[in-house]
Amino acid sequence: MDAYDVIIIGSGAGGGTLACHLAQSGKRILILERGDWLKREIENWQAEDVFVKNRYVSPDTWHDDQGKTFQPQVHYFVGGATKMYGAALYRLRKEDFGELQHYDGISPAWPISYEELEPYYGKAEKMYYVHGERGIDPTEPPASTPFPYSPVSHEPRIQQLYDNLKNAGYHPFPAPCAIMLDEKNPPYSRCIRCQTCDGFPCLVQAKADAEMVGVRPAIAYPNVTLLTNAKVIKLNTDASGKTVNEVVVEINGLKESFKGNLIVVSCGAANSAKLLLSSANDKHPNGLANGSDQVGRNYMFHNSQAVLAISREPNLTYFQKTLALNDFYFGMEGFNFPMGSIQMVGKSQGPMYRGEKPIETAILPLILLNDLARHAVDFWLTTEDLPTPNNRITIDKQGHVRLSYTPNNQIPKLKLYEKLKSMLNHLGMHPDYLVPRNLYLKTDIPIAGVAHQAGTCRFGKDPKNSVLDVNCKAHELDNLYVVDTSFFPSIGAVNPSLTTIANALRVGDHLLERWK
Repeated sequence: MDAYDVIIIGSGAGGGTLACHLAQSGKRILILERGDWLKREIENWQAEDVFVKNRYVSPDTWHDDQGKTFQPQVHYFVGGATKMYGAALYRLRKEDFGELQHYDGISPAWPISYEELEPYYGKAEKMYYVHGERGIDPTEPPASTPFPYSPVSHEPRIQQLYDNLKNAGYHPFPAPCAIMLDEKNPPYSRCIRCQTCDGFPCLVQAKADAEMVGVRPAIAYPNVTLLTNAKVIKLNTDASGKTVNEVVVEINGLKESFKGNLIVVSCGAANSAKLLLSSANDKHPNGLANGSDQVGRNYMFHNSQAVLAISREPNLTYFQKTLALNDFYFGMEGFNFPMGSIQMVGKSQGPMYRGEKPIETAILPLILLNDLARHAVDFWLTTEDLPTPNNRITIDKQGHVRLSYTPNNQIPKLKLYEKLKSMLNHLGMHPDYLVPRNLYLKTDIPIAGVAHQAGTCRFGKDPKNSVLDVNCKAHELDNLYVVDTSFFPSIGAVNPSLTTIANALRVGDHLLERWK
């Protein structure tokens, strides 16, 4: 059995970042990734292949709480979900780390403060090439460092939107974009500002994803090994149940085992919970690290909605995700509960509508869909999804993921939608048209959109109501850590990737100290 100092299971925002952070230690590191390298091919940029044919969606089958099967929108590649993410890296607000009263209940406090994570946010922004500008967003948390790169410039229609919002008394700000772009020296810029960033893989490898800035730099070190197409199916412990002493992996249909002094799980919130539950033994009869019965519980994935507004004039923008608005993050006059964030989402293209609404668009010629796209201005609305114990991941007798989920906090989501709609007339758009889109879902089962999944192995100080301690080590095991979005006790109302990256760097420092 091969032995390593640390085995990292999963190569996304958590695992890929951690591997890079630990690579210089000289320790023997094994990265196990269930997927393969995402192939660079012309289909990377073809909307029909990505959104209609689901070329890069992995062929998993999950079940809902009624036993109905669905295909989750998951992507198993080196770099994990970041290969398809929109590269929008926001910090949680400082208030998100404390207890917050929402319309539908309480968003719980974190066991660490914003100030403890803040230095790592800065390191994460530098590592992932984040472009932005401090001091404009009124909800922005304190920062000890500037953004490492200047904000991405707005194209004409988005600049007009920015100006209209500002003139109306709002506070739009440059969205924090994680792309390898150098606008001052275009010949040296990898990014070409195309329409295919959000939801697409990047053909020119200019998206700052976990493969490009995490895994590839890590495996350049001789002490780091990456195995692809290596699906971890179980973690075994020693007789005491205190230490994971074997990682069982399926590679090309054959089982192999590896030994690691430290084991780090970073499979995504659903699959990390699945792995721990599937690793039950005599010492952990309800699943590994599950003495609290919290593994799999408190599943969150944001109350998000993509909407399309119709501009009175053509919107010829290519790279649209340069603007955001947080004026209603904590509520508005007449509604004293948090509502969430408004961001731009990737520019829609005609073939996307076929993938999102195949029946409704079946008889429409593509030329009409493309004309609609010419006038589309696309927004992404995010409201916080509150953790509840019965929103959870379990596994059935066949080992399939079962996701039980009941939506909550829907009134703030509706308020945010209505507020945006009320603003359209002042933003150069038709006030009667704000069309919900099924971006990233593409099915009639909302829970299939799992891009922002979180919360299934929450961290905390009390082993009775959490799975992990404040360093993301399992309370009940001496050498098991979890560094993906599973550790979130709440999810806030911004994209979770930057917080995952920052926390991976924080846990990495803890592991380096542990090795000392």
